[in-house]
Amino acid sequence: MSSSADAPRARAPHGAAAYDGLAASALAERLGIPAVLLFDQVGSTLDVAHRVAPDAASGTLVLADEQTAGRGRQGRRWTSAPGAGIWLTLVERPTDGRALDVLSLRCGLYAAEALDALAEAPIGVKWPNDLYVGDRKLAGILIETRWRGTAPDWVAIGFGLNVVAPDVATGVGLRPGVSRVAALDLLVPALRRAAATSGHLGDDELARWNARDIAVQGIVTSPAAGRAAGISSQGELLIRDAAGALTRHRTGSLTFAAPSAYSCS
Repeated sequence: MSSSADAPRARAPHGAAAYDGLAASALAERLGIPAVLLFDQVGSTLDVAHRVAPDAASGTLVLADEQTAGRGRQGRRWTSAPGAGIWLTLVERPTDGRALDVLSLRCGLYAAEALDALAEAPIGVKWPNDLYVGDRKLAGILIETRWRGTAPDWVAIGFGLNVVAPDVATGVGLRPGVSRVAALDLLVPALRRAAATSGHLGDDELARWNARDIAVQGIVTSPAAGRAAGISSQGELLIRDAAGALTRHRTGSLTFAAPSAYSCS
């Protein structure tokens, strides 16, 4: 179904609310989820999710053709041009608070694995919330949680994916000709699996992450100087400093000393 929750900012330049020809109800049935809230334009799908989440069923998807104020971590802006990508927020109701420690990483890993078939090269992951193809950014994740006491009430999983390569040298899209609906068919179930998985990262997940980690063994300058050494099961970034000591980092941004020196194999 479509929603009027963001009506003051929504517009419909292409006629009735639809996404690449599919009505919200048809898209929800196709993806096997309880509801899709479709918008031609919003400020941010995360903002809409915050308004509807208190009464929304787990698996509710907010999807926009365009965002005018899409956001990433630490206040960064995510360019969300009309028709060029998938700009979504998925509302889930996890019960395991420990899993939230690694949810961004788990979503990134599962999404990379699911979307590999639609990319021109293997998709890499970058701590804590980015997907890359080679040295160019394909997607970003931003997760926001609301708590009820000490337990999570709901979580909003924001995901921005370039389907068409953006007009910036640092961005990349999926393989030419891939449709947004085809990408959603793979992406949404992957995000839902990630949200439903409990606990910290298991050994198998760590091995799969390491196989895609674009930073591993790379020289980094932040959140600390040293050589990237993977991640922990709790989602910490591991960096080995010049003296050989291993440091653990739960917050911050990963910055390379020589960005051109890394790639996903």
